[in-house]
Amino acid sequence: MSVQTGNTASPLAPEWLAVPADLNALQEPMWAGSVQRNDLGELTVGGRSVSELKQQFGTPLFVMDEADFRARARAFKDSFDAAFADICGGVDVYYAGKSFLCSAVVKWVEEEGLCLDTASGGELAVAARAGIAGERVALHGNNKSDAELNRALDMGLGRIVVDSLSELVRVGDIAQSRGEQAKVMLRLTPGVHAHTHEFIATAHEDQKFGLSMAADTTEQAGLSAAEEAVAAASAHPGIDLLGLHCHIGSQIFEPDGFALAAEKLLRFLAAMQEKYSIVMPELDLGGGYGIAYTPVDTPRPAADIATAMAAVVRSTCAELGIESPRISIEPGRAIVGSTTFTLYEVGTLKTVRVDAPAASGGREDGNNVTYPRRYVSVDGGMSDNARPVLYDADYSAILASRTSAAAPQLSRVVGKHCESGDIVVRDVYLPEDVAAGDLLAVPGTGAYCWALSSNYNYLARPGVVAVRDGSARLIVRGETEEDLLNRDMGV
Repeated sequence: MSVQTGNTASPLAPEWLAVPADLNALQEPMWAGSVQRNDLGELTVGGRSVSELKQQFGTPLFVMDEADFRARARAFKDSFDAAFADICGGVDVYYAGKSFLCSAVVKWVEEEGLCLDTASGGELAVAARAGIAGERVALHGNNKSDAELNRALDMGLGRIVVDSLSELVRVGDIAQSRGEQAKVMLRLTPGVHAHTHEFIATAHEDQKFGLSMAADTTEQAGLSAAEEAVAAASAHPGIDLLGLHCHIGSQIFEPDGFALAAEKLLRFLAAMQEKYSIVMPELDLGGGYGIAYTPVDTPRPAADIATAMAAVVRSTCAELGIESPRISIEPGRAIVGSTTFTLYEVGTLKTVRVDAPAASGGREDGNNVTYPRRYVSVDGGMSDNARPVLYDADYSAILASRTSAAAPQLSRVVGKHCESGDIVVRDVYLPEDVAAGDLLAVPGTGAYCWALSSNYNYLARPGVVAVRDGSARLIVRGETEEDLLNRDMGV
């Protein structure tokens, strides 16, 4: 039996995970712009150290770089405006609020010139509280309630994205009964495959979202659901048909899928405008742009995405001989994801010995070499980051409260819940001397972590603190036990 030591990669680690040359280094582009180490070796963000944040707000804690959020939002707006200036005069950028939403974020979005995409009545309520103009808000959802649709009309929403034929009729009827017209976009499934997890790929046929563009999908022979919806919307007195929408998935790095979806929708739009003698002035190409969760992830700058998409829209419109519709996009994760890290305190640690698979250096004669895997438990877990258990998502982590010269050890960062699957970071190299009381930071947790958080095992959900220019303020208060007990009506 032998033991792994030094800087040798563990056979238990996935192939993509290399041993870092420096365990203390911050590997871009996983971190927000202001994150660095101070002279004491602590991580700082916006001029505030993690020990100060721990003392003031406790852990677990979502720590957001406000300036970084604003810079990423502006980058999308400026890059897409520049790329599409000669095509349609610019682009409307809708921040996808489902990734992370609170009233402060709505204000930042509005101040940086973006619009807001919502997906429920609750998200509309946040938008209303923040005071953003209704015409700058969109509503998504595959099963909107009548109450949500009425709220959307009350707020004067700029668009309602319709997801099915039955919903289209219901939206039109509700608006007509109010003596109004609902501004509608039709969400289509263009059949473009996004190379991502099955549960976050949304443009294939066999899933709940959107109207199929495939023929013979309705009772009207030869018509697709998408075409039937265009015909119905253009004829309904309660509908103002703005145009078409698609979203091919999430955490996508290559532009090919976006380009193919844009081309397919433009061709469909041109055909429908000619066939039904209508004008659809808008086309939303969705979001889904990837970010770096691990050192091997390679996200593209907003300018690169914009240039690639603009080239396709420009050439396709020229080929079809049509004027380009006004383009809109919906980045969420790509704006907020890397702005935030989660700060945890280390508790218990244990090391287990694991046989290496034969393909990774183990032996098939029963005399396997065993290798250590260390479990590092933190004071949060799947209640503040459900993505690893939901999507097999990978994250990274770093020792945040100090630097270390210790050797790297393959580690698994786990939470405190009564679930063996309660894993925050499946595989990461951390210093051998990580101990109870140390602080760990997990980057890339701005999107879909707080939004998916829960009270499993009656853990209170963490707060979210925004840091900027040396000042830190709560933008979402962490829950207390009293908050949880106030909903218990048994006593």
